Amino acid sequence: MSVAGEPAFERARELWAGARRAVAFTGAGISAESGIPTYRDAEDSLWSQVDPCKLADIGEFLRDPVPYWRFFQDVRYRAIHTAQPNPGHRALAALDREGRLDAVLTQNIDGLHQAAGSREVVELHGNTRTIGCLQCGQSWSMDEVYAMLRRHLPPPCPACGGRLKPKVVFFGEALPEEALARAADWVRGCDLLLAIGSSLSVYPAALLPLEARAHGAALVIVNRTPTPVDERADAVLHAAAGDALPRLARALGVAGE
Repeated sequence: MSVAGEPAFERARELWAGARRAVAFTGAGISAESGIPTYRDAEDSLWSQVDPCKLADIGEFLRDPVPYWRFFQDVRYRAIHTAQPNPGHRALAALDREGRLDAVLTQNIDGLHQAAGSREVVELHGNTRTIGCLQCGQSWSMDEVYAMLRRHLPPPCPACGGRLKPKVVFFGEALPEEALARAADWVRGCDLLLAIGSSLSVYPAALLPLEARAHGAALVIVNRTPTPVDERADAVLHAAAGDALPRLARALGVAGE
């Protein structure tokens, strides 16, 4: 394992240059570089300001959805609505276009990988840009529901009057089986997995890099701070995704912007 500095960068470049099937696994750190607050880590994280047990727990949401929708209206919508893909997102999309990256498996719910142009994106925790009705199953956009909140709190489903919920995984809910199955197929078949902007401490998603490693893939970690998996990685870059990924893309002959 090599940590930070030029040896780690060169090792990561070598592994990526020789990979036949590379997969990225991304966490909140890459979205933080687009101005979306993280749930953990930083002093200004979302959970330092609000109680997740009252906002993002499925039992509490079903009992009383008003606190969540007030948070969505005052904080969440603005953060997601204004966020744009950063150089890290754009570098991954460029590597995708040039055949250097096969898929992005993400814990993030903001849709920024798709906005940057990544084509194969597996959203392990769902996507907050789509809101579904728990009763009739119809879906509405984040913008449509935000407009509803000006008149109703919580917002009722326009089709049936039922309860609306973002299509994201709340605490107490299982990850979507289809997304997990797709992600498992990617990690079992890749020969390089890049874990980017993730603390690798949120399970079960954080098991995916270890599963790739167990199936013989090389593992490269790009994260500002150490993770519990660093000692098992082939290269560790303690750097921002927006710095490291464009540089790696250029080293592979791909324009990262």
